[in-house]
Amino acid sequence: MKTFMTQFFTWWNGPTLGTRFFTWRKGTKVGEDQFGNIYYEGTFDSEGRKRRWVVYKGYAEASAIPPGWHGWIHHRVEKAPSQESYEPHSWEKNHQPNLTGSAAAYRPQGSIARGDSRPTVTGDYDAWTPGS
Repeated sequence: MKTFMTQFFTWWNGPTLGTRFFTWRKGTKVGEDQFGNIYYEGTFDSEGRKRRWVVYKGYAEASAIPPGWHGWIHHRVEKAPSQESYEPHSWEKNHQPNLTGSAAAYRPQGSIARGDSRPTVTGDYDAWTPGS
């Protein structure tokens, strides 16, 4: 019962029942990436292009789409990586999950979360201080 309710009311844990039904009726599997995400193509959208979507394995995280599949799903390229011998470019980085909220999140110099002090103000700008 919990699984049914999760599929019915949440979209971040996997496909909803509506997405499963639409994929079953209208979707054609195009391929799968190294993370287990499955890519589909189906009916035409208002611009005359075939709709493309991904069913994530596990938690829905848009940053988990590899570069080759990202280009395909956003209609930047016609052929999916599974339909050609796709090789990533030398400048493409490996996937790194979204680190927001974790200990490894980006914290710029002067951030309260970083724990160090802010850099001193120089030049013609004077920082406001209470009581001045």
